[in-house]
Amino acid sequence: MLRKILGFVVHQVSAQQRRGFSSSSPSFWDEGGAPLFDKILVANRGEIAVRIMKTARKMGIGTVAVFSDADRGSVHVDMADEKVYLGPSESIKSYLNIDAVLKAMKTSGARAVAPGYGFLSENEHFVSRVEREGYVFIGPPSHAVACMGDKVESKKIAKDAGVHTIPGWIGIVDDANHAARIANDIGYPVMIKASGGGGGKGMRIAQDEEDLKRMYDVATDEAASSFGDSRMLIEKYIEKPRHVEIQILGDMHGNMVYLPERECSIQRRNQKVFEEAPSPIGTPDLRRRMGEQAVNLAKSVGYYSAGTCEFLVDQDLNFYFLEMNTRLQVEHAITEAVTGLDLVEEMIKISAGIEMNLDQNDICKPKGWAFECRVYAEDPSRGYVPSTGHLKSYKEPTSGSVRVDSGVREGSEINMYYDAMISKVITSGPDRHTALRRAQKALDEYIIRGVKNNVPLLRHVLSMDEFVNGDTSTAFLGHHFPKPEQLDPTMFQLSEKDETKLAEIALAQYCWKTLLYTQAEKQKACQWSLHLSSNSGMGLSATIRHAPDAMLYSKASIDRILPALEIESARGVSIIEAPSKEEYIAACLGQAHLGNITINGESITFQNIASSPRTTHLQLGGSQRIFEIDPQDISHLVSIMPKRSQFDDAIQGAVTSPMPGIVVAVSVKEGDTVKEGDQLVVIEAMKMQNQLRASHDGIVAHVHVQAGDTIGADQRLVDFEP
Repeated sequence: MLRKILGFVVHQVSAQQRRGFSSSSPSFWDEGGAPLFDKILVANRGEIAVRIMKTARKMGIGTVAVFSDADRGSVHVDMADEKVYLGPSESIKSYLNIDAVLKAMKTSGARAVAPGYGFLSENEHFVSRVEREGYVFIGPPSHAVACMGDKVESKKIAKDAGVHTIPGWIGIVDDANHAARIANDIGYPVMIKASGGGGGKGMRIAQDEEDLKRMYDVATDEAASSFGDSRMLIEKYIEKPRHVEIQILGDMHGNMVYLPERECSIQRRNQKVFEEAPSPIGTPDLRRRMGEQAVNLAKSVGYYSAGTCEFLVDQDLNFYFLEMNTRLQVEHAITEAVTGLDLVEEMIKISAGIEMNLDQNDICKPKGWAFECRVYAEDPSRGYVPSTGHLKSYKEPTSGSVRVDSGVREGSEINMYYDAMISKVITSGPDRHTALRRAQKALDEYIIRGVKNNVPLLRHVLSMDEFVNGDTSTAFLGHHFPKPEQLDPTMFQLSEKDETKLAEIALAQYCWKTLLYTQAEKQKACQWSLHLSSNSGMGLSATIRHAPDAMLYSKASIDRILPALEIESARGVSIIEAPSKEEYIAACLGQAHLGNITINGESITFQNIASSPRTTHLQLGGSQRIFEIDPQDISHLVSIMPKRSQFDDAIQGAVTSPMPGIVVAVSVKEGDTVKEGDQLVVIEAMKMQNQLRASHDGIVAHVHVQAGDTIGADQRLVDFEP
């Protein structure tokens, strides 16, 4: 039996298929045994494209990948059953090109399109075209996208639906001067944000009028580049709130449920970094009140499919509607972990007209706890600027109860054209403590080399007392790390105990490497008197010898066993043992990235970052230390050795680009006098605009670039007079 819905034909399904859509359900086919759709075109790239394809494959549905020049040979392209070329690397010419995507639908014969998140996922014109041309959009109907995808319109609808809203201007802002007048009426601080987008792009916080006027053009340009829509709105910025959101799920038959809340408070540049479900402040009553408002809002616009209502929650647990995302969220995986649902599967079935039969009282109760950590290619210590390059070494964690959603592999290129996210690390457990410990372990084991990344920061935050206690807000990172240099992993605090552990690992590595060049018959006599110093200011003199009954070995057996060592210092005596796994032995010799070692019976996982004859760079729990080790009888000579210039390898008197990208604006010219903090150049990379500012007062001697130029990392941009 066939049933026509919104201009396209779908299969009517049996009562058995309508009993619920849990991931364990076998109901992926119609009554005749055919898949709900023959094939789906995935109008996205990277990890979300891979994620959608995995579920489609499980359901017996073919997949079509689309790709740009930059994505030739990428993971999502290789994974799909078919692939269609869209166009050049720039998003506007490929993944944001509606005509190209619809042409790919026609070329491939796909009858349904899954947009994922970002790009065209919340573009009303795209959804309307899909519907008009007789295809199935795996998501909400175009009228719902129009109502809720537009932040201004959604505010009006939410207010009419009785949803708590943030004070602000309910309408489009004309220009920077209009924004300033509105902000003066609302009161600073205010949030400038893109009307037609999300994901932190086109958003800025202004503390005063000067701040607002400086940021307005940058935000509008960023919104236009990311979403093809430069319209802006403005609202009161609530300081130090929690960001809590409600996942809703509805079908074409009028059924609608809300799922357990997610907390997404820890953010940088208005983009989420950590998420967890449920929220540490979640209670059944708060969940019910937020959930009911979310459902009422969605029903008021005839919504179906998956969607998310985002709220800000103050310290008194008052909540305010922020926006509705009419798409699958980046953080949907943690909801899947605490409900047992496959949200992609639900969206596919809903788009095929299948009726849900989920019990609200049951589905809103979280089953355990889950965390998600977003891994970005960026340098937090340089203001989170994106990092580009190839993944020279890449190994995802594989420990129990960890899920990694990614679209990369070793050798993949992280380029300047798209979002900087590499992957999402998801862990779950029966309670928050267990899920958190699993997240810590997963990040300890995550190896990424070739690009700067935020894994050390993620791991460090997971150990901070405030995070462990659930005491977070959207100001968390800015409060704890007010200066960019504090986000350098070598600056992260370690307890005295952990400082000692890392130092002892460094000393043991030095001795084990020395044994490589020691004849077997002389090994037992080996004893080292060493002095160690670290970038944290630690100094330690130690005597290292073979532990009692330590086994001797020869060069031929180096890959099988390392002798236990006894380290004696002012901090006590420790016995260091290396495990027998070959990869860990290589790490203990500084020859592999991930290591495991036992100190006084305690198993320690660490990472080798870099090494040289005198120095060792190690990581423990996200914190990194650089050690210098010398024999004690010559260590006093270190103090008189010449120090490296404070300027390192930087070009003195010049501003260089921290990343490859496109110059959006040049704010100075030759002869200009600038003050510390003045904007010099704006660079767009990975869909974000980055403002380069003067680090000191000076006079501009020469400007090397102009708007529209494509530039490389470390390229000279502006020179100052000496």
